[in-house]
Amino acid sequence: MINIKEDAKLNILNHSCAHLLAQAVKHLYPNAKFWVGPVVEDGFYYDIDLGDKSLTEEDLPLIEKEMKKCAKDAKLIKRREISKEEALKEFKDDPYKLDLISRMDENETVITAYDQGDFTDLCRGPHVENTKLLKNFKLLKVAGAYFKGDSKNKMLQRIYGVCFETPEDLEAHLKELEEAKQRDHRKIGKDLEIFVTNDLIGKGLPMYLPNGFMIWNTLENYIRNKELERGYLHVLTPPLGNVELYKTSGHWDHYKDSMFPKMEVEGEEFVLRPMNCPHHMMIYGNSIHSYRDLPIRIAEIARDCRFETSGSLKGIERVRTFCQNDSHIFCTKDQIESEFKGVVDLILEVYRELGIKEYRFELSLRDPEDKVKYYQDDEMWNNAENKLREVLNDLGLDYVEKIGEAAFYGPKLDVQVKPAVGNEYTLSTCQLDFCLPKKFDLNYIDSDGTKKTPVVIHRAIFGSLDRFIAFYLEETKGILPLWLAPVGVIVMPVNSEYQTDYAEKVTELLKKNKIRVELDARNEKLSYRMREAQMRRIPYTLILGDNEKNEEKISYRVYGTNETKTVTIKEFLDLLQKDIEEKRLLNQ
Repeated sequence: MINIKEDAKLNILNHSCAHLLAQAVKHLYPNAKFWVGPVVEDGFYYDIDLGDKSLTEEDLPLIEKEMKKCAKDAKLIKRREISKEEALKEFKDDPYKLDLISRMDENETVITAYDQGDFTDLCRGPHVENTKLLKNFKLLKVAGAYFKGDSKNKMLQRIYGVCFETPEDLEAHLKELEEAKQRDHRKIGKDLEIFVTNDLIGKGLPMYLPNGFMIWNTLENYIRNKELERGYLHVLTPPLGNVELYKTSGHWDHYKDSMFPKMEVEGEEFVLRPMNCPHHMMIYGNSIHSYRDLPIRIAEIARDCRFETSGSLKGIERVRTFCQNDSHIFCTKDQIESEFKGVVDLILEVYRELGIKEYRFELSLRDPEDKVKYYQDDEMWNNAENKLREVLNDLGLDYVEKIGEAAFYGPKLDVQVKPAVGNEYTLSTCQLDFCLPKKFDLNYIDSDGTKKTPVVIHRAIFGSLDRFIAFYLEETKGILPLWLAPVGVIVMPVNSEYQTDYAEKVTELLKKNKIRVELDARNEKLSYRMREAQMRRIPYTLILGDNEKNEEKISYRVYGTNETKTVTIKEFLDLLQKDIEEKRLLNQ
């Protein structure tokens, strides 16, 4: 989907359309007050105070009609430069504009207003020449938004829209939006009963239902077995820690605002754990290590908590409690290259097996000019960044460097994915750290008998299981492969009175072969039961009638197809086992 904010023509078009929206709203609701109306990646919005009037989606066609009426007049859009005093006078009736103007320094900022017919708005611009150029637009939805994003302030009404140069482009975009809506993991999660949220429990605190936990547990076992094959040692650590732990690590200074408030108990201060590295440092430091012991790969599927503003929360993609597929590799400097390559190899193997094809690598580096965000040690940073470049170049990977995106303790490799819905984000990460081992005074005995400080590689393959499940639901439209689907096979006797015994026999046989199977012998029409199985996106539906029972065969249909095939039970089991081994996506 095109990024409207970054496209020069569409940016101007959508910004101008935001003004057209405001003009139409002012015509319909003369008492309306306006905050801001910026361009965003997928269009524009305007935050508006309508007093006691509460807009719904049904009001949008009326506003669109008025927008078209305003655009039809082909009013010129004229730019004016005004003084701060003139701006305060001109917008004296709008407290939101006054707030903007009062914070402007006219000696440093050119204050501009744009006029279009009977409407004037404060804006930097630029805009299209006249309103007639704003033809192909659509208002998309209404939402609430706090003034300045602060929950202590008044709730405004935010109207979202989008504008294109041609009706064909608009239609294509709306189709993409509908596709995105169908792929949204929040909708899929509800339809397939995977997770729920409830404000009584708390915003950003999802609960996984049986179907969701089955997916979760399968993924957890999958990645844990991958790690065990590579010599990882799994641990279990508590989901909170003493504040002093995070002061020692440096997280308290750098990430305090992202943590939940500290709790005082019996004179000690505790905080919900935002990350696992300090705990793993303490586990390493619990024993004396020789260079022969290294590398030591400590891994954990660990529950963490971070404070996210309510406006940023999104299903299970962005939450306040999540479970990291985390590991910390303690190694010597000579082992950095091989261990880092091992992590990248594991990432690529997982992506290949799960059919993830669209991704790119970012090498996140520090900003040398930032003396606050990053641990101050130029030699450490230069050494770490050069090491990662060498490894990536040796692997022949294409990557881009991002200045100022490193963790405070070291550079990192991020794997960026573009989900089917929403903006690009990091799925997997691998970070090099010379800093935390020093802070915790960790060491090992080298071959010459001296103490040396190990290097730590932080890595997460799935990132968090929550975000990965959200990503995978959207990538597959909730059509999960057999190995991951909560119910892989559903067995249906054509006539529940005559074939149920055979259906039960087949069901038990599938269970013995560790297939997640369900029997549907309800006294309902077969077509109804099959339609329901399709809605649940169950990979395989078995239809068992008299012929199947008499010949001890089964007839099956794959989700999304209308073709029914009849095979022996052994042939069907072989097919299922191959699907599971290859982790094959349906209809591929």
